[in-house]
Amino acid sequence: MARIEAHPGENAAQDPVRLLAIRETPLSVDEIFQAVGDHAAGGTALFVGTVRNHDGGADVDALGYSCHPSAEAELRRVAEKVAADFPVRALAAVHRVGDLAVGDLAVVVAVSCPHRAEAFEACRRLIDDLKHEVPIWKHQTFSDGTEEWVGAC
Repeated sequence: MARIEAHPGENAAQDPVRLLAIRETPLSVDEIFQAVGDHAAGGTALFVGTVRNHDGGADVDALGYSCHPSAEAELRRVAEKVAADFPVRALAAVHRVGDLAVGDLAVVVAVSCPHRAEAFEACRRLIDDLKHEVPIWKHQTFSDGTEEWVGAC
């Protein structure tokens, strides 16, 4: 019996990292979604992180993100690891820095893979590793006048 080869679309793309950035300007879900479009992908997972009006039981009045100069290089390292561990057809991740308002998009990541389960897993790994390993810090000011720094490293 002849051996049936997997379709090339079942494999990771040659260069699946399509868009990586850290920006001071507002983020676009459409831009990220379009960046991961791939005809060989049957599943695309997208995560959008927004600024909320509370944290740890306290009201947030102001929030800003800052990053280390190595942040984009670390973001690339994280993205390439995810692409190596999953059959990623396309991947994109953009994080915002600067002062943000409640409701603003802080981070948008997306991954497309041949199947939905892989896309979900890869997207979750991408956002989790980004938050834990990329040197981006959040400075929150609360309505009671206290403040807090939260960050990856």
